[in-house]
Amino acid sequence: MNILLTGSAGFIGFHTAKALLERGDTVIGFDNFNEYYDPTLKAKRNEILEQHKNFSLIRGDIAVKTELKKAFDLIENGDMVCHLAAQAGVRHSIDNPEIFLRDNILGFGNVLELCKTKKVKGLIYASSSSVYGDSKEFPLHEELNTDYQVSLYGTTKKTNELQAHVEHALFGLHSTGLRFFTVYGPWGRPDMALFLFANWIMNNQPLQIFGQGQMQRDFTYVDDIVAGIIASLDKNYPYEIFNLGAGHTEELMSYVSALEKALGKEGKKDFLPMQQGDVVKTSADISRAQKMLGFSPKTRISEGVPQFVQWYKEYYNF
Repeated sequence: MNILLTGSAGFIGFHTAKALLERGDTVIGFDNFNEYYDPTLKAKRNEILEQHKNFSLIRGDIAVKTELKKAFDLIENGDMVCHLAAQAGVRHSIDNPEIFLRDNILGFGNVLELCKTKKVKGLIYASSSSVYGDSKEFPLHEELNTDYQVSLYGTTKKTNELQAHVEHALFGLHSTGLRFFTVYGPWGRPDMALFLFANWIMNNQPLQIFGQGQMQRDFTYVDDIVAGIIASLDKNYPYEIFNLGAGHTEELMSYVSALEKALGKEGKKDFLPMQQGDVVKTSADISRAQKMLGFSPKTRISEGVPQFVQWYKEYYNF
């Protein structure tokens, strides 16, 4: 396939682009290399992608339609779009609401309009488990009411699902939204928990453990997420939303313990109250994705965390 992939220098975008290129697809990447976190990490990811002859990159901002159009001009009617570019992070959205509204809602609106104009075959886009808010019903399944948001980040992702539904209802645009659950792995974002914990342990600083260590998450290894994304591209359903998670819930402290074991070093811990916008538990019902995408996550934290640590030590020369 020929695929336009936004956010190609991002964590999940990089892994997705790499997997698509390795199976022989052509990928046009689009990214602005913003400074939310170290642009050097994004550049290093991009260098790996640039080694593939079927990869090309357009630098630009999804919220600037003329810049985004330069990437769409390189695809043909009937090609696919995989939209993974976005402002991420619950706490980041509390402190910086304007850029979340701009990039995640206006930017996604630009993607939808250009998909419609270009008559693309289909659109796959990133949603988030954050759309479920602080639900007390578990496991979380796609038919649950998601009207009660507790973060602006979750609100923008819920809005994206509504935007995509409108374009499908009015213009027949094929789209699949993927609700990602706590993705981790090599080349991850430095603001994510596993990365922060590793930094604190290796630098002999106390770990900030929010929620008094009582939180539970459906930690999902990045390769499993990528498999779900690629299956969604291949299936290209008219309109669907799927949970992509590991399908089982782990205690936060089990995650920390797996990291300490892989690093061979124990960290001091500060147990703190819940942060604004955070939730106590996520737990994904993945039966819909299993049935319709053949989604079958394989990596438990006992395997995935050591793979992150191996990359982390090599990248930062520990």
